[in-house]
Amino acid sequence: MNTTPSTERRPITEVVGEVAGAFIADLQRGYLDDRSSAVAALAQLRRGAGKVPQDVPELWGVSGTEELLNRQDWSEREKARAEAAHFLAVTLYALHQQSRVNQGMHRRGVELGTAVRRLMPDGDIDEPIRRRFVRLGTATTGDALAERLRGIVSLLRREEIPLDYGLLAGQLYQAQLPGGMRQVRQRWGRSFHSYRPNASSADTSTKDAPTDKDT
Repeated sequence: MNTTPSTERRPITEVVGEVAGAFIADLQRGYLDDRSSAVAALAQLRRGAGKVPQDVPELWGVSGTEELLNRQDWSEREKARAEAAHFLAVTLYALHQQSRVNQGMHRRGVELGTAVRRLMPDGDIDEPIRRRFVRLGTATTGDALAERLRGIVSLLRREEIPLDYGLLAGQLYQAQLPGGMRQVRQRWGRSFHSYRPNASSADTSTKDAPTDKDT
């Protein structure tokens, strides 16, 4: 029997999703508990929503990418992709959570396609929203993807529809790989088409809070 420990590396997509999800869940708990440090951090992070890390140097050390960048078994390209995916997910979450003090906008298990479908009337398709979703799926550059995601997240925020940002972070990493965007687009489309009104979803991240301390 071979008792040698496995040295197989975990998929980076999985690690990015896990790290981003944990970081965002902690921020969310702090924000809903009205902790001043979390409120201030989210206010800062919103400034980076829809941007890339190198364009927002004032957020260095705030977005929680340290654990990803310290991975010794990752190449510099892998670290850059992981940082970009994590940063975009975290800053979009900060935008999504703004002024929403009674529930968390990060909710495990809620796919992007499901969240977008919930923007529409039950049993009907809202054509302008559908077109925006299609445009998101056809983005060919990181900048276009970030900009279009920001637009979708703004709609979700308005309607107080949550999203799994850990899952999104992993998908944003995958989207940067050769052929990866096609796989991500397939998942988004599948969750959009399979949505059923009143379907239950796991919620491990929401908590009531009494006051609005958003700045």
